[in-house]
Amino acid sequence: MAEHVIDKAKKCLQCKNPRCQKGCPINTPIKEMINLFLEGDINGAGKIVFENNPLSVVCSLVCPHERQCEGSCILGIKSSPVKIGDIENYISDYSLNLIDLKPDKKRKGNIGIIGSGPAGITIALLLALKGYNITIFEAKDKIGGMLRYGIPEFRLPKDILDKIKNRLVELGVVIRPNVLVGSRITIEELFRDGFDAIFIGTGVWQPKKLNIRGESLGHVHFAIDYLKNPDVYKLGNKVCVIGGGNVAMDVARTAIRKGSKEVTIMYRRGTEDMPATNHEIEYAKVDGVKFELYRAPVEITEEGIIYIETKMVADEAGERLVTVDGSESLFECNSIMVAVSQGPRTNIISTTKGIEVNERGLAIVDEHGRTTKEGVFASGDVVTGARTVVEAVKYSKHVAEAIDKYVSGKYEKKANKVC
Repeated sequence: MAEHVIDKAKKCLQCKNPRCQKGCPINTPIKEMINLFLEGDINGAGKIVFENNPLSVVCSLVCPHERQCEGSCILGIKSSPVKIGDIENYISDYSLNLIDLKPDKKRKGNIGIIGSGPAGITIALLLALKGYNITIFEAKDKIGGMLRYGIPEFRLPKDILDKIKNRLVELGVVIRPNVLVGSRITIEELFRDGFDAIFIGTGVWQPKKLNIRGESLGHVHFAIDYLKNPDVYKLGNKVCVIGGGNVAMDVARTAIRKGSKEVTIMYRRGTEDMPATNHEIEYAKVDGVKFELYRAPVEITEEGIIYIETKMVADEAGERLVTVDGSESLFECNSIMVAVSQGPRTNIISTTKGIEVNERGLAIVDEHGRTTKEGVFASGDVVTGARTVVEAVKYSKHVAEAIDKYVSGKYEKKANKVC
């Protein structure tokens, strides 16, 4: 057992009203987890964590802990908080292969799950444990979705996803890889072939554009595409990443690891306004990533990016970002990475009648995850837009309960009222 993890666990004060648990979006029983761990019952600790969050082994690595559990730890007020993520990951990883996973009983009902990202895996695990027949339809060759193809290996080792796949298969889950539902198979065909409910958890894989001149040039790439397989790209020595979220940090750090000598993140605001966590920004700086702040790209050329300087000004309406007249300049680089968020693809919506989406193309659902089409449910990024893994798990737990009630006949089958 790793001695340093024990030392970290011993820092826990076992607060009567643990703020850390309240700070966790999925309400992880952190106090009980650490207590069982220190008492020598690591399997018991792993069991309560898994039952609360089937993807605890992933969330413990990729969650923005500084904004959640660790950011709420009372020790962090005057010193450093308990490293809850490290403790949870050790426990979850240890117990993943050992925890006893089997359905209480076999139930009637076939459920199709489209997409095997955080939402799809969560739904598959929970409903397989209830005894339903589960089939996952995955567009790529391996499960994981954004976890596998959107988060670098140095942040999330992919063997963790392979372990999760093995547990799914042990539970009887059927995985159909390389199947893009909407083009090869339609929702209507799934219902025709005996599926009682369909869950859509396809995420957001359509990169958003800057919509500026030069974006179609050969040295411009989209971050989410690059992360799928960075080895096929030849970026050159000087790379500029446009954006300020965690994806931008991941791309920049990956480019450095793949041999680019100088990687710079360009962002139109300051560091304090970046969507990325402080943790990821600091790691990017440690890796050697440079930052060009208050710079807004206006055109891409063969030589690099033409940008204009920005600044914050205060007036009666409050603070706002403005451009600085006459400040246009060229930032020279070999390659440009666009990392300004993603949206959903339309392969399912365009081939299925009755599923309504909002102005952003995201599926419209009610509080139970029911779409506007009978028997079709959705959660995760395809509903909320790009969010954290733990948020996808949180909402997917509720949707799994709704699917269970629907298939077992506890919900009246009628047109869904969406909110």
